[in-house]
Amino acid sequence: MINLKKELVIFLILFVVTSVVVHLSAWMANPMFHMQALFSHVIPYHPILYVFLIYIIIVVLRVVLFLVLKLFKR
Repeated sequence: MINLKKELVIFLILFVVTSVVVHLSAWMANPMFHMQALFSHVIPYHPILYVFLIYIIIVVLRVVLFLVLKLFKR
């Protein structure tokens, strides 16, 4: 259960950081308009989709790193 919480925290931090970095000017200029525009977007779930893809890449890199370290540990 601790690992699940850790992964959820990583995902949420990645979500917040990605949304701020990608749309920094929109968040600073008019955050309410940006939130309303999100729901009228062609793909309203695009932030979650992009963060999920980035998260999958990070997980794959972590697994590869773990396996490489395990290989050289012997």
